[in-house]
Amino acid sequence: MTIIAAADGSALGNPGPAGWAWYVDDSCWRAGGWPHGTNNMGELMAVLDLFRSTAHIPHEELRILCDSQYVINCVTKWMPGWKRKGWRKADGKPVLNVDLLKDIDQAIVGRKYTFEWVKGHAGHELNEAADERARAVATAYQQGVAAPGGPGFSGAAGSAAEPVAARASAGPASATPTSSSLPASRLDRAPRLHSEPTLFGESGIFGQADLFSELEDAAATPELSAEEVVVALERELLRPDVRADIGRIGVLLHPEFAEIGQSGRFWTRDAMMVALEEDPGEHVELELLNADRLSENTILLNYRSLSHAGSALRSSVWLLDRGQWRLRFHQGTPEN
Repeated sequence: MTIIAAADGSALGNPGPAGWAWYVDDSCWRAGGWPHGTNNMGELMAVLDLFRSTAHIPHEELRILCDSQYVINCVTKWMPGWKRKGWRKADGKPVLNVDLLKDIDQAIVGRKYTFEWVKGHAGHELNEAADERARAVATAYQQGVAAPGGPGFSGAAGSAAEPVAARASAGPASATPTSSSLPASRLDRAPRLHSEPTLFGESGIFGQADLFSELEDAAATPELSAEEVVVALERELLRPDVRADIGRIGVLLHPEFAEIGQSGRFWTRDAMMVALEEDPGEHVELELLNADRLSENTILLNYRSLSHAGSALRSSVWLLDRGQWRLRFHQGTPEN
């Protein structure tokens, strides 16, 4: 028999109150979360808990439906190489979310499984059910109310999960195995890009302090406008350390991200993430030309990028997706 389950994660603010969930049907699902976490942590934890919850039936094959290319690539492509390098990336820096990844690496030993990518928020019944439950846990931590942890998998040890603690200040939800509880200082902060002048580039292009650092250092300042948030995120994407962080890039790039590079090459989100993982490029400065609000959920940035290789004029379209601004399209042209 093949067990078909959807796994999903959710983070309000990313990082912020976070939840995870896997779902088979209304009588077989499980959810948990943290007062402070990232979307990628939730996505990984959902997969990990699904393997753990079915460990008592290792002969059954798992078919995992997932809307996160980051998670799928981590488990099916990147983990073996990271493991050989001592859980370090191509640039020698530590892999993000390494504790969760190590736990997954152990949990999949001897298991039969396949991953199937499904488009999120597109009406897929199982994906929507998992997303709803993960978001409910994140919201519970945000609002300080209780959320059910689910019945779990029949026959699994401790299958019936307790409700999420009603106080956002509490520790990880009881539905979350303690081995996945990570201190805030170790939370994943951002994915990464590259240089052409493509947004990320076929040779290198972004820089400056990231949005979350700026917000933490200026907690008492007035709330930023949407345009200011998007400009800060664009600056974040120009940083080599961010572009090299596949987890953060997976958050900042829209699932349907596209870029047209200087050479005319069309870049998809997956192609860009893989390229940036291997070559995050150089530091790039941003000289803002204008930030235009095209609609309530759409902002267009036009700016000049400056690096030792020269300058380029760039345009980026940012979309508001579930409360998170994400880059949908980018194009750059070198200046003479």
